[in-house]
Amino acid sequence: MLKQKIRNDLTKATKGGDEVVISTLRMLLAVVLNREKERKYKERIEGEVELTDEEMFEIISSEIKKRKEAIFGYKQGKRADLVKKEEAEMSILQQYLPEQLSEEEIRKLAQRTIKKVGAKEMRDMGKVMAEIMSEVKGRADGGLVSKIVKELLTPKEQD
Repeated sequence: MLKQKIRNDLTKATKGGDEVVISTLRMLLAVVLNREKERKYKERIEGEVELTDEEMFEIISSEIKKRKEAIFGYKQGKRADLVKKEEAEMSILQQYLPEQLSEEEIRKLAQRTIKKVGAKEMRDMGKVMAEIMSEVKGRADGGLVSKIVKELLTPKEQD
């Protein structure tokens, strides 16, 4: 499972003394542990709770999104040192996601999904996004998918 791979990688990084990897993986495991505790409490489960790899992908994607937002803010604040740190953390996290779909693959999937759900205008975007995101789980950035779906649902200007 993915959680065990992250633990093993943390052990290797600790032995190797790679501080950025150590702090990033510790943070990730802390988030995972908190999510497991939340589920255990909400569902009143006795014993251990183990997240599925899909749930792990959601957590990792969420953490990557946080890094992207931080990078944007640090660039505006002209904090190159913090931008570099966030980019390093983001690249470490991305190693634990499945191979990402290309923009072209996402576009083809979006076109197929639009036809499948019969979407014709922007107000159908929610149906399209729900369908696509359940299919790409962890293999595509939601922002990119959203951008492509908007492009495809926005009427083209006639010359």
